Amino acid sequence: MLSICLFISICSTATAQNSFKIKGSVLDANTLKPIEGANITGNNLFAVSSSTGEFIIKNNKKQTSSITISHVGYASETVTINLKNNANKHIKVLLKESSTVLNEVAVTGKTKRRKAKESPIVTHTVSKEFLDKNRENSLMQTLSKIPGVSTINIGSGQSKPVIRGLGFNRVAVVQNGIKHEAQQWGNDHGLEIDQQGIENIQIIKGPASLLFGSDAIAGVVNIQPNKIPLQNSFNGDLNILGESNNDLLGVSVGLTSRKEKWFYRTRLTYRDYGDYKVPTSKINYENYIFELHKNNLRNTAGKEANASVSIGYVADNIKTETLFSNVNAKNGFFANAHGLEVRTSKIDYDTSNRDIDLPYHKVNHFRVSNNTTVNTGEHILHFDLGFQNNKREEHSEPIPHGYMPKPPNTKERVFTKNTYTLNARDAFNIHNKHHMVMGVNMELQNNTIGGWGFLIPEYNRFTVGAFGYDQFKINSNLHLLAGARYDYGIIDTKAYYDWFPSTVKNNDGSTSQEYLQRSKNKSLNFNNLSASVGLSYINNNTTYKINLGKSFRMPLANELASDGVNYHMYRFEKGNLDLKPEVAYQLDLDINHTKKQFSLGISPFINLFENYIYLNPTSNYFETLQIYEYTQSKVFRFGGEFNASTTVIKNVTLSASAEYVYSRQTSGLKKDFTLPFSPPLSGLFSASYQFKDFSFFKRPLISVDYKITAAQEEIVPPEQTTDGYNVLHMSFTSKMNIFKNSAPVDLRLKLNNVFNTKYYNHTSFYRLIDVPEAGRNISVSLTIPFK
Repeated sequence: MLSICLFISICSTATAQNSFKIKGSVLDANTLKPIEGANITGNNLFAVSSSTGEFIIKNNKKQTSSITISHVGYASETVTINLKNNANKHIKVLLKESSTVLNEVAVTGKTKRRKAKESPIVTHTVSKEFLDKNRENSLMQTLSKIPGVSTINIGSGQSKPVIRGLGFNRVAVVQNGIKHEAQQWGNDHGLEIDQQGIENIQIIKGPASLLFGSDAIAGVVNIQPNKIPLQNSFNGDLNILGESNNDLLGVSVGLTSRKEKWFYRTRLTYRDYGDYKVPTSKINYENYIFELHKNNLRNTAGKEANASVSIGYVADNIKTETLFSNVNAKNGFFANAHGLEVRTSKIDYDTSNRDIDLPYHKVNHFRVSNNTTVNTGEHILHFDLGFQNNKREEHSEPIPHGYMPKPPNTKERVFTKNTYTLNARDAFNIHNKHHMVMGVNMELQNNTIGGWGFLIPEYNRFTVGAFGYDQFKINSNLHLLAGARYDYGIIDTKAYYDWFPSTVKNNDGSTSQEYLQRSKNKSLNFNNLSASVGLSYINNNTTYKINLGKSFRMPLANELASDGVNYHMYRFEKGNLDLKPEVAYQLDLDINHTKKQFSLGISPFINLFENYIYLNPTSNYFETLQIYEYTQSKVFRFGGEFNASTTVIKNVTLSASAEYVYSRQTSGLKKDFTLPFSPPLSGLFSASYQFKDFSFFKRPLISVDYKITAAQEEIVPPEQTTDGYNVLHMSFTSKMNIFKNSAPVDLRLKLNNVFNTKYYNHTSFYRLIDVPEAGRNISVSLTIPFK
């Protein structure tokens, strides 16, 4: 499909070479400044002026053409052009401001910003501008600047989301209406999502089970569809990225085109990086000293190749888009972190910083989804259909453990997940006071395993949920939202026996050889009722929100039926078939005051878990590895976020944010302890200065971010405490008019960890074995748009 789309684009370009081209610019008649977004129309001709006021119309078959240039607030101008005599002429159109007296108009539409204010749910909208400015090595690292959002980092190229101290399957990641389903249960499994080309993300803080079902008990990262392209448009962008710390080189190209009703989008991304560097020459883990060659965290190199293409159709009452995407990655595991192989391995890990030696993992995530919206006038029907195939292979040296003979190959574990998704909902209004939404979500999973190492069994999982909510407009500034949801789920685990016999002691003192059973055929079902009620009040520039919700999460297969060694974590993990679904209650408050030059926001929350599931270390051992068992306890949590920003003087913007989470287990074996991976108190102070244009630099901006993080002394053994730290980041962004008659190029320079500070992130995966965060890194990014 991708080839077809590229072929169409090439053919269109070839055809344009035999046709006339109209080039020009649209300016304000009084100020002579460029006008962006002006519509240029003619007979089968269409274009929109860029930020520099320039436009190009290709594939014009006529020698003489008449075009009309229009923009809101300006009087329209019609120009007739003889292209035969002026083939290379650049026309200049001056629009005069105009004022128009309109009769009374009833406005029924609402902006996204207004809708967000009216909803009592605590959300944060992430714009394309924020994503482009703050882009890091992974999507979640890019979002970690948002108060209340952090990451569990796994090396330089992978991370998983944490919202208010909760992660793994407690945070749902949704892309174009479909929940991303991979191996997110694992500590070392990141997100298989290409962050290039994403334009808009909604972060929901707090329980969102009402809308998204199980796995949204802590919040949602909702990656929303990109906006529909304009009619008769063709544009794209080329992004080139280079980084110094891990010698990364990345390139991404995207194309978007639309005729009248049909459109397509496509993107290709490739990244290649070496071992990343840390600001230390040695690591001390349990009295083992690991020397690092040239500060490289050996065997953390990786490669990533992603492709996506979508085809869509839009008309007055229907919009549909079908997406095909594939994410493929191969990443090395830090060689000293996987069973401590470096002490016995014959591999020379320091030969090259770009080699991907054992141990490593390969993952491929294929996805097909369709989003369709039908507007019948009184009802808006929305349907999501999706299929995902996620295959992950973990490779390590074939070393025997216990009674296991030497394995026949390097495939230690293989996880394959097929997920089928169907969402349907109906939105309608009653008496212009009630906005009703009713819907159903269904998901079917088939999970298989392979390899010579066992951790979780094969299993099937089916979930179905029905929900409904009403957003009642008490008056224009006061809104009440109330809803309920019922979910039912089934999980079937499959029996598994070791592929090798073990020596077992019998009751009579004799021994025998048996193939040990690690899991059994078991069918479990779960059901629960979720509910939410909230109020939103808008008072001029201040919005007040309060929301109370009950949510739940089904236990996962690893929590129910794991029974094997996890060498990434140096422990034996054992599931518990008696686990109950997690049930949580949360009260959210949100106050946001926004003016033109000042904003202030605070979002406190209180959270209570009836039966939080966690992995508890025991006093028992399997061979030399400590046994951890899944259990449950009551948990009390509270915390929140604070943010403020101001423009003190022209071109200078200052902002500050802080986040804090307190967690305490109030029952169970770890009573009075906190939760694993609990983020400490932290604050972020930012300052930016907008320079005047100079040379070919347009809107140059320099920014400084200073992060202060307190020590984390609230831990769950065997976790270790983490010292506090301060770290400084700097960036420079600008648009550059390099190519004549083309849109400006976006330049981004970033200097992370300016002083090469050695510090530990408490939510980092490698922090558990004394690995600090990455050292100083310089990144250069160029985004070249084209039309």
